[in-house]
Amino acid sequence: MNQVKQIVTGAIEENCYIIHKGSEALIIDPGAETSKIKNELEELGVRPLAVLLTHTHYDHIGSLEDIRVDYDIPVYVSPEEQDWLGDPSKNLSSYNPFEIKANPAEYLFNPTETLHVGPFSFKVVPTPGHSPGGVSFIFEQDGFVISGDALFRGSIGRTDLPGSEPGKIVPAIKKALFILPDDTIVYPGHGSQTTIGHEKRTNPYFN
Repeated sequence: MNQVKQIVTGAIEENCYIIHKGSEALIIDPGAETSKIKNELEELGVRPLAVLLTHTHYDHIGSLEDIRVDYDIPVYVSPEEQDWLGDPSKNLSSYNPFEIKANPAEYLFNPTETLHVGPFSFKVVPTPGHSPGGVSFIFEQDGFVISGDALFRGSIGRTDLPGSEPGKIVPAIKKALFILPDDTIVYPGHGSQTTIGHEKRTNPYFN
């Protein structure tokens, strides 16, 4: 069974995740503090196979180049945000002290595809609204989803940012995530984990 390690990174406490099984791993949203992420990989004794991005805002890609170069691994992203990686105005790093200009990703997601990377199998589903290319990763056999900045515990992602589409986020979550079993664990891009059932019952954006 896949294991999930949450790493809180950066000033706004973005959640980077290491999904690991045996000696292999996937890195999701390496936001900042490269040394912190690498130390966790070493402690777990795992080798990363790829970097997966739920979206490309600066707080989710700050360590991307360091990680991809140090481990020589590919990056996966939505085609809608491929050009955001190298554009500080789109990834919003131009509003911060350090601009981020990452190289293009090696792999572009297809809508609702099931990907197989090493021993890992997961479904990629569009969850736009916070950003146009926002996606979530569903690990059905393990009973969890990585929701990025779409669904949070008691909230949803901001839709007042450049490129946000306020009318899309709630319908996208209902269509892609709320069809999952209620006991599915949700690992969001910020804050603590929750479950699909808890959010369906209590999240004010859906009630």
